[in-house]
Amino acid sequence: MARDEGDVRATKAARAETARRGIDMTLADMRCMHGILHIRGTVRALRGSNVIDIKSEMELIARVLRQKADIRDVVLECSYRS
Repeated sequence: MARDEGDVRATKAARAETARRGIDMTLADMRCMHGILHIRGTVRALRGSNVIDIKSEMELIARVLRQKADIRDVVLECSYRS
């Protein structure tokens, strides 16, 4: 089955945005299917980053990502660790 190039671009953009903001996604799965970005798993702040409230930071990231051309919606199904 061929991958949708828009979904691939959206996933890469989402990974870049979380890395830029100091979010550790090693225990989480992030995929875009048909323009809907799903983030599942455990999310935490990278060591040495200045993220205080991970949940509010992820909600901010979701708002930013919803403004991208290839992303119609963001679904956060995460547990947050300090």
